[in-house]
Amino acid sequence: MWQQFLKDYFSFTKKERWGIISIVAIILLLIILPFFFPYFTKKEKTDASQFAKEIAQLRYDTSLKKANGNKFDDGYYNDYTPSPGKYISKPEVFFFDPNTASVADWIRLGIKPRTAETIQKYIAKGGKFYKPEDIKKIYGISQKDVERLIPYVSIKEAKKEYPHYEQKEYADKKSFSKNSVNLKTDINEADTSAFIALPGIGSKLAKRIISYREKLGGFYSVDQISETYFLPDSTFQKIKPYLVADSKAIKKININSATIEEMKLHPYIKYNMANAIFQYRQQHGNYNSVAEIRKII
Repeated sequence: MWQQFLKDYFSFTKKERWGIISIVAIILLLIILPFFFPYFTKKEKTDASQFAKEIAQLRYDTSLKKANGNKFDDGYYNDYTPSPGKYISKPEVFFFDPNTASVADWIRLGIKPRTAETIQKYIAKGGKFYKPEDIKKIYGISQKDVERLIPYVSIKEAKKEYPHYEQKEYADKKSFSKNSVNLKTDINEADTSAFIALPGIGSKLAKRIISYREKLGGFYSVDQISETYFLPDSTFQKIKPYLVADSKAIKKININSATIEEMKLHPYIKYNMANAIFQYRQQHGNYNSVAEIRKII
């Protein structure tokens, strides 16, 4: 009985035998085939030169940090350039005049951006360098950088002057308006360097003032400067006599075409107010004058 069962179970027809043989052959072919791939594919040559350069640069930067006790981890040797998001690999050296060098030039020389801005602020207030050794007086520049840069300092002849910017800073309003009208800063046209030149204004405050101006669309009054985030009132009172506001540069909002999203971007207009102005326009048509918005409850 068992013999008959085994015979029936393990016996195959001719077609079944050929099917089994074919399947086994295909399986064996798939197993062996990968071993022949290297003979049919071309090996691509890998250029490791760029990788080697990057490794060398990384070692160079690391050695600089170790040499300086890791004091400049904030990007001192990243050599920042003024273009947003742009950095170059290492400091450069070239002949320069510290009295005319720009912030970008100082940064290319390996000086911190903040220190470069301090130098520009010093020069804007009338400060001058009269000999190469004067760069030692710069706050924030290391002795190592002084020794590195002094051989490249090339100062044109300049007569020593004694600027009276300190007296101007504390001058009363009458003397300022009579004698220094041309020195006033238009707060709707000034850039960061113009604001930095004012007493008590650094790079961060200058950027905040300009950012607030862009949100407003321009200042209609000098007093609006005092609304700038983190601007001390004492600093505002100090710079106020130096400022003027030209209303021609103001960008106005057209309340007959502005969307809710556009209006609520203005610091003085919240969403509820913007929505009310928009809905009133939808119900009653365009405004004939700005004063009509007072009709809105």
